Amino acid sequence: MEFISRSAEQTRRLGMRLGAYLRTGDLICLVGELGSGKTTLVKGVAAGWGSLDQASSPSYVLVNVYRHPGGGVLYHLDAYRLSGAAEAYDLDLAAMLEGGPLVVEWAERIQAAFPGECLNVAFEHVDEDQRDMVFTAHGQRYLELLAGLKRQVYGVA
Repeated sequence: MEFISRSAEQTRRLGMRLGAYLRTGDLICLVGELGSGKTTLVKGVAAGWGSLDQASSPSYVLVNVYRHPGGGVLYHLDAYRLSGAAEAYDLDLAAMLEGGPLVVEWAERIQAAFPGECLNVAFEHVDEDQRDMVFTAHGQRYLELLAGLKRQVYGVA
């Protein structure tokens, strides 16, 4: 699925719709250049998932944890400063996936550390306001998630 966002607010709203579908064990891999909208999407994902915590870039702390008022957590990992899968394994990604959904920025840097199934979102910075996002589902769970998101966004499956 391709989505062209014409503003940060539109990107955040799309993230809210995506976040509403997330459940424990879900893995969302974000790929794109600096400033392409990854963190903006995550802000919406956290809000749509139900967190009251303010989402922000975890560049310097590596992982942010957002709490849901009803219990549960959403993990937000920034892999920009990681040198590869070995460092990602040290963060215990399996425990994060067992504890809640996991959203990873700069996922391409640690791709070998992930299970084969995920929702991949590739961002392209088109101009100051416009971003192109391509969503690719890997696995049945993510095909279903993407179909639900497509219905929400476009009104079709």
